[in-house]
Amino acid sequence: MALRSLMTRKATLGLGLRGLQTFSLPDLPYDYGALEPAISGEIMQLHHHKHHQAYITNYNKALEQLEGALAKGDTTSIVKLQSAIKFNGGGHINHSIFWKNLTPVREGGGEPPHSSLGWAIDTNFGSLEALVQKINSEGAALQGSGWVWFGLDKESKKLVVETTANQDPLVTKGQHLVPLLGIDVWEHAYYLQYKNVRPDYLKNIWKVINWKYASEVYDKESK
Repeated sequence: MALRSLMTRKATLGLGLRGLQTFSLPDLPYDYGALEPAISGEIMQLHHHKHHQAYITNYNKALEQLEGALAKGDTTSIVKLQSAIKFNGGGHINHSIFWKNLTPVREGGGEPPHSSLGWAIDTNFGSLEALVQKINSEGAALQGSGWVWFGLDKESKKLVVETTANQDPLVTKGQHLVPLLGIDVWEHAYYLQYKNVRPDYLKNIWKVINWKYASEVYDKESK
């Protein structure tokens, strides 16, 4: 499946220069079955084509409703729509990062970082193995649905591990936080293959983690 840049189009919404963006589903840079056996093709197809698409559809719908509420000056509806915009917009943001965080083994999936990011991981966590263990522990312990993140704090210049609930992006934990890797721990990301054993999913996903992408983001954002 060919890689296509994330497509957006401006929705004026009667806001003049405050135009908002609606979104369309980005293609994956690999086939649905390319991450097997770590993540099954069935899961990838449902996760991308159904779940991610649903966040985009509902986000765009919420923006259309917001247009009408703004035109009418309907403050109650405007306030109510904020949660839908945050949830579905966050779902789109998070999944767009997640697909880039994964890559087939034949294309370097699972290969550890040996660049400046590798050195920074050793400095901040002691070793890559220690970082992976921390991320897996945090992800397994997260109650309900959410995400576990490995990111850069641009203010302190330190690497961090954080979790967010539901579809909250990492930035909700701090304006200076930049996601390097995000792992989806909603059940739809693993249940068809791993049932309720989230730790097995977290253990195996490292076989297809795209450390090259994480390194590129780190190099850009740490300057």
